[in-house]
Amino acid sequence: MNQNNLDYLKEGLKYMGFGTNLNEELEKNVREQKPEFQLQMQKPYFNSTMDYTLHFRRSDQNDMYFFNKYDATLKPDTTAEKLSQTFYVNKNSGITSREAYNLLNGRSVHKELVNAEGQPYKAWLQLDLGEKDQHGNHKVKQYHENYGFDLEKTLKQYAIKELQDPEQKEQMMRYLQKGNTLQVTALQEGQEVKRFIEASPQYKTINVFDEHMKPVKRETFQQKQEVTPAESVKQQSAPKKSQQQDVVAEEKQEMKKSRKKGMSI
Repeated sequence: MNQNNLDYLKEGLKYMGFGTNLNEELEKNVREQKPEFQLQMQKPYFNSTMDYTLHFRRSDQNDMYFFNKYDATLKPDTTAEKLSQTFYVNKNSGITSREAYNLLNGRSVHKELVNAEGQPYKAWLQLDLGEKDQHGNHKVKQYHENYGFDLEKTLKQYAIKELQDPEQKEQMMRYLQKGNTLQVTALQEGQEVKRFIEASPQYKTINVFDEHMKPVKRETFQQKQEVTPAESVKQQSAPKKSQQQDVVAEEKQEMKKSRKKGMSI
């Protein structure tokens, strides 16, 4: 048995989010020198369950084993449909078990990838849960850096208390980039309220939910835009409108903005 290879495989399991519970079974299979084998794991997530099947194969040239891929199946509850996807592993690197859970829930994950020429690049990944390829996998949509979604700039548009602390801000960025839904403290009409947010790179924004995970309008705690001196003079010289007219105008403007955001694909 190649001990260095076994240690490398164990390190890969840990890095990919599968911990150390499979180490004993992994070592047993490697000692038996099977041409290939699979390991099974089940992990609970909130009210959901994830089933994982990890695939290992021995090299045709030597006694080294490779962790090439794993199948992930999300079972939300007793009524919802199961969703499955195969994720490939390259040199102990790839989509982690938690990121697989987030992707199968429809969220996006930010990863560093390598193109056909071997050049690294970063992109947001999202599964198209409505379409599969010839292998039964959901197609993967990519939103590259030049697509125009900047998570940090997007978050700055909102009155989120945690953004005021550099360390908490950095943690928020990492957590959201892994596709997680994050609880934050939002400042709404001078009051602190708990909200849940997640990145939505396809529409270049964030999704917002209340404490019951029901969608909330992002505009309710959006930062007020600063008015430049020129705009201030223009506003002062403009003819006065009634309060009702102002409200109607603002509603029309917000509806126009919402339509534009929904079309930014």
